[in-house]
Amino acid sequence: MGSSMAQNFMSIGLAVRCCVALGMVVSSGSALADPNLASVESPGKVLSVSVQVAPDGRLSYKIDRKGQPVIAPSRLGFVLASDKPLDAGFALERNVVTDHDDTWEQPWGERRNVRNHYRQMRVDVKKNDGRRLAIVFRVFDDGVGFRYEFPKQANNRALQISDELTEFVVARPATAWWQQAGEVWALEYPIQKSPLREVGMANTPMTVKMDNGTHIAFHEAALVDYASMWLRRVEGQRLRAHLAPSATGAPVVRSGAFTTPWRTMQIADDAAGLYMSDLVLNLNEPNKLGDVSWVKPSKYVGVWWDMHLETKSWANGPKLGATTAYTKRYIDFAARNGFRGVLVEGWNPGWDSDWAGNGLDMDFTRSNPHFDLPALAAYGKARGVHIIGHHETGGNIAHYEKQLDAALKLYAKNGVDSIKTGYVTDGGAAQFMGKNGKIHFGYTDSQEGVRHYQKVVEDAARYKIAINTHEPVKDTGLRRTYPNWISREGARGVEYNAWGVPPNTVDHEANLVFTRMLSGPLDYTPGILSLEGKDKKPFNSTQAKQLANFVLIYSPVVMAADLIEHYERYPGPFKFIQDVPTDWQDTRVLHGAVGEYATIARKDRHSDAWYVGSVTDGNARTLDMPLAFLDQGKTYVAEIYRDGDQADYRTEKKFDVVIEKRNVTAADTLKLKLAPGGGQAIRLVPLK
Repeated sequence: MGSSMAQNFMSIGLAVRCCVALGMVVSSGSALADPNLASVESPGKVLSVSVQVAPDGRLSYKIDRKGQPVIAPSRLGFVLASDKPLDAGFALERNVVTDHDDTWEQPWGERRNVRNHYRQMRVDVKKNDGRRLAIVFRVFDDGVGFRYEFPKQANNRALQISDELTEFVVARPATAWWQQAGEVWALEYPIQKSPLREVGMANTPMTVKMDNGTHIAFHEAALVDYASMWLRRVEGQRLRAHLAPSATGAPVVRSGAFTTPWRTMQIADDAAGLYMSDLVLNLNEPNKLGDVSWVKPSKYVGVWWDMHLETKSWANGPKLGATTAYTKRYIDFAARNGFRGVLVEGWNPGWDSDWAGNGLDMDFTRSNPHFDLPALAAYGKARGVHIIGHHETGGNIAHYEKQLDAALKLYAKNGVDSIKTGYVTDGGAAQFMGKNGKIHFGYTDSQEGVRHYQKVVEDAARYKIAINTHEPVKDTGLRRTYPNWISREGARGVEYNAWGVPPNTVDHEANLVFTRMLSGPLDYTPGILSLEGKDKKPFNSTQAKQLANFVLIYSPVVMAADLIEHYERYPGPFKFIQDVPTDWQDTRVLHGAVGEYATIARKDRHSDAWYVGSVTDGNARTLDMPLAFLDQGKTYVAEIYRDGDQADYRTEKKFDVVIEKRNVTAADTLKLKLAPGGGQAIRLVPLK
């Protein structure tokens, strides 16, 4: 379609956005004004990307935002184990720019409809020894993604990638919020704040704020059959991609033509703009599973928190939690209070041994002698409650894969349509089956780990089972392609509040929103109304903040994690937990500063109600919240759950929750008063 035809379509107000969209060639190698430079702007001319070929044939790119540098010239290329480096000696052969603008619907998510609007620049380069490579940039108004495309290798050889030379040079002095990569606890370290010049080896997403206020979140999208990317600070503010290592050779080994994951930068004026971006999702392939109406966003309760409190145990004995009688109690509670599911950990043999980091005794095809899976599945079904499956592998991936198909069949036979998987092991200590038939150890975010996680999701889809991965490989938007990959952990979770070694910091949730949550849904297990962990150790939250986390920390499957007796003790706050949905029509970030505070409003996908969650760090705050997101001309009943005037996470007043109602309209502004370590949760329902 030519550009003049596109303009004609636009002039008559054509509403349908074509997937291939304009598809017009803007420039090609023969028409370039500068044969060593290729450039493209985002649709709204907010961002511009330039690719430069240096005199020695080295490739670099840079990004400007509104005419100001964001990413200074940064190298592109690879170090190979199978050939000489793909570094210098390149010439630009061809440059093609196309436009794309469409809107697609999420089967579940933070918002129902997602606009995918970018300009794409494909740069084909040829090395002086004849080898070819393409770099594809997709430039949105709110960020940039680029990936490499490799042609089939000569003589059908496998390409072995030792590391990438991909760089990200932040153009102005910046502060970073990050967590270390390649360490023992994988993705479960607290978020650190430091000058970017002091960052070590970081995991992604990593968020930086430049001294002019511009925010950048570095991550990757569509991580498939490739090693996860860490970020290594080389010098100053120069970051370089670092591939998670392999125990058996080069971090990445691929045959035939292939593409790498997208290297992504979400770029915005502020922290709120980062979370509002759909860039990572948009860089993934569309749904490959077809009809996924069997994937059910929902809330559940579980035989879980009491294990962490050590009042129950995973192992057999007098404290065993996974018994038929105890599970029936949770099913009855779920049925009375509108929860769709009940998670039961410890249901299968294998927990009596040293299972963490081992997992060899785990049997996923049988129940323990005290747990009757078929009877409990039938008991729950009669009451509208589903058993949530659990597969804890102890990081023994080789052992798990041997049983995987039989384990999925067992659950499918008993109506279990969602599984929480787990990989509790130290970093680099997961167990894989090698091609030689021998077990070796490696990282869960290595290429073979990435392959395993995807295998589980694809195999589960054949049985119409959704997967919620704990101790996962990080989310890179693959939930778009595989909508049964419904949630993941991949962060320092609420269980640290039970252990108290130490508990999560008071700014933890305000950090997570603008770091970990930029990658996708986070199964955070909120709602601990007792506000205490093992041995009654207090943790850093008010009750109102626990309620706010149900809206703030997004996951389509959410476990209300506290004990039944605690919910029965606090029926007022528990009412919000009963009411809040997990699937959304729309999402708005109303306030936000990384690690300080955040306010998010979400509209229920199945009603006209809105829900708001707002949290702060250790500082009390008062925030004005205009209600302009509400429908004009409607009156809403605002059901407000706020910190009391004396509430404080450091005192017994942390239990002080005021529950009140008032009528509001879109013209009103609510004043959110947040106590130290506190929050506020609001339900806004149209007045009938």
